[in-house]
Amino acid sequence: MQEVDTVALITAWESGAPVLDVREDYEYLRGHVPGARSIPLPELSARVGEVPPGGTVYVICESGNRSKRGAEILESAGRSAVSVAGGTRAWVSAGREVRRGPTP
Repeated sequence: MQEVDTVALITAWESGAPVLDVREDYEYLRGHVPGARSIPLPELSARVGEVPPGGTVYVICESGNRSKRGAEILESAGRSAVSVAGGTRAWVSAGREVRRGPTP
């Protein structure tokens, strides 16, 4: 399982790479990377089919711990995935936009 920093996430996000937020729904609603899809970690194994195949998926959580497990789950299902070190906290610390509420 590979881990990337926030700079790599920003570059990938700006290029349209998929971002998967594996935090609980209430955490996601409080603030997330714009466009990030929400699938809480406890549900991910059963919902892997909802993650688009193809390019690398950037898995994010609050600080980077749950995203490691999320990336492992996706990789074991044949998806390319990386964990974002520092998670949403690092995204916010980098001064990046945060969306609140559900993604439309």
